[in-house]
Amino acid sequence: MVDELMTRQADHRWEAGGQPRAVRVIRVVPESTRVKTLILDARVEAQPGQFVMAWLPGYEEKPFSLAEADPVALTVARVGPFSSALHALQPGDRLWIRGPLGHGFTIEGQRILLVGGGYGVAPLAFLARQAIARGIQVTALTAARRAEDVLYVDRFRALGASVVIATEDGSAGERGRAPEVAARVLRSGSYDALYGCGPEGMLEGLRALATEFGIPAQLSYEAYMRCGIGLCGSCEREGVVLCLEGPVLRFG
Repeated sequence: MVDELMTRQADHRWEAGGQPRAVRVIRVVPESTRVKTLILDARVEAQPGQFVMAWLPGYEEKPFSLAEADPVALTVARVGPFSSALHALQPGDRLWIRGPLGHGFTIEGQRILLVGGGYGVAPLAFLARQAIARGIQVTALTAARRAEDVLYVDRFRALGASVVIATEDGSAGERGRAPEVAARVLRSGSYDALYGCGPEGMLEGLRALATEFGIPAQLSYEAYMRCGIGLCGSCEREGVVLCLEGPVLRFG
């Protein structure tokens, strides 16, 4: 009876960008004390950097970058009521997703640097897998405030990427914020492109680095997205509607 009610509620959430479809959680992977990855019984054709809108009855839809597309994986940080509800899901439980949406990363160059701040690493591991499969050398910088918040180190290494860890308090890897450590990495070798996902301040620092080092940057910006299809304008940033033209923007 509860499943029937939830399905009827979902049927009323149709929008121009597609109807949410019910999927089940097949595995929950703890990443840190406040981050989990949900593996779902769904597959999508998607670029790294694209996102889906996720929904549970009683909550608004929220955007989540794809950590993987086959099967769909969403890395979720517990920051509020909806993400806490997602954290409570167990294998067999249902949620609804809509997408993929937005514009993702484009792979270019033969040696690339990926910089992820906190759970911003999620779409970058997806990107690293595709790039390494093409024979591209990947260096992944995973940054956080402290050691217990550093994510995806083993995942990047398993893919074959070189890994650099940065923490603001120096409790793991190199001490410093992501742009500071990225600058050291860029000075230590030649890179063809810079990719980033994380807080906006970090991305602006990476954008400045790309200009300084004369390489293109592709940066994934977070934004409050309500519709995901460019109708509501809630994610407009400097004249760019991020759910359509982003969330990945190219500079240089």
